[in-house]
Amino acid sequence: MLLMSTEISKQEEFVLRTLEERNIRFIRLWFTDVLGFLKSVAIAPAELENAFAEGIGFDGSAIEGFARVTESDMLAKPDPATFSILPWRTEAPGTARMFCDIVMPDGEPSPADPRNVLRRTLEKAAAMGYTCYTHPEIEFFLFKEKPEAGKAPVPVDQGGYFDHTPAVVGHDFRRQAITLLEAMGISVEFSHHEGAPGQQEIDLRYADALSTADNIMTFRHVIKEVAMDQGFHASFMPKPFTDHPGSGMHTHVSLFKGEENAFYDPNAELNLSAIGRSFIAGLLKHAPEITAITNQWVNSYKRLHGGGEAPAFVNWGPSDRGALVRVPMYKPKKENSTRIEFRSPDTACNPYLAYAVMLAAGLKGVEEGYVLSDSKDPVSLPSNLNEAIIEMEKSDLVRQTLGEHVFEYVLRNKRAEWQDYRRQVSAYELDRYLPVL
Repeated sequence: MLLMSTEISKQEEFVLRTLEERNIRFIRLWFTDVLGFLKSVAIAPAELENAFAEGIGFDGSAIEGFARVTESDMLAKPDPATFSILPWRTEAPGTARMFCDIVMPDGEPSPADPRNVLRRTLEKAAAMGYTCYTHPEIEFFLFKEKPEAGKAPVPVDQGGYFDHTPAVVGHDFRRQAITLLEAMGISVEFSHHEGAPGQQEIDLRYADALSTADNIMTFRHVIKEVAMDQGFHASFMPKPFTDHPGSGMHTHVSLFKGEENAFYDPNAELNLSAIGRSFIAGLLKHAPEITAITNQWVNSYKRLHGGGEAPAFVNWGPSDRGALVRVPMYKPKKENSTRIEFRSPDTACNPYLAYAVMLAAGLKGVEEGYVLSDSKDPVSLPSNLNEAIIEMEKSDLVRQTLGEHVFEYVLRNKRAEWQDYRRQVSAYELDRYLPVL
């Protein structure tokens, strides 16, 4: 414990020294609400040492899902390991950011903090002897301008999968975005144009699951900043077009025991170990009940059940790109790259909660020794948000993983979203029925 305290102290000293050396005069403290929206408060360098020690107080009742008015006092404590200078703030003096952990006045972690929800799951994995690594493929759309209500969005191009679009649109955008991400310490594996007009994909290099979730939150902010700078509008909406594929966030997952990949077995089929197979079995068994978290919006289900290789069924396979879980091909002499790919999450989820329930489901399979069977008669994933809510409400696994506070809040919020959606008269109904009825 003393070693950890010393390490954190050194990280804090590094941050404080860097602020002075780099003329950083504004520090943005970032955290995430329960629905996955980024929150921020800016402090001056003189306040940072106290923020490290005690946190910055704020009204938790004003943040989505955090607290009731009667229990609103909360503290945001910056994590010095997440310190990064914002590279798009080029004017002097500079600006930096850190992610925060949310704590109660007595110093206990807030039960409403999504970052803490994921950390609890990772602590359980560590107690089982595992470190969890994730690697997301993040898809999103670029539009010519911010869409107006009632008007269809206009994509920046008419390109398709891997198309070489004009440099002024796709290439320049992705190059600037990747340059900024890497300046913030976020490694990018590759990028390309995706299957739909205006659709892009940028894949982040693998990292531990908590760092990946932080990186996804940073990624979404950077993409929107670059889009605004270039006169475009970026959207992570799962399915903006009826006739084109939606945007997913296929996530590659592996478990390590020390330096060894626990998913690798040189003598097994697909080189997938018994642990890897039980992890997949856990994902499959609990997939319907975690879907309200990995796909949390009404629109998410238009993607899942709208074709375009999105997974609509609970199945797995080595090569089926429509499967819920895919096992990428093993590469000789790259044992540590053995992994599975979970394909249902979309880019509009809360990555902390999504990764928490996803890993909890897989770890449950490992813990209980679930047996992976062939996907002969797969069941369907929930076809709409209401079905997903019903599955989640019955789930002990999701309740335990999220904690009572977050679990109940998500249910209330999603029920309200579903009720609001189902009472709307859609453009489809007006166009189809108004002229003939």
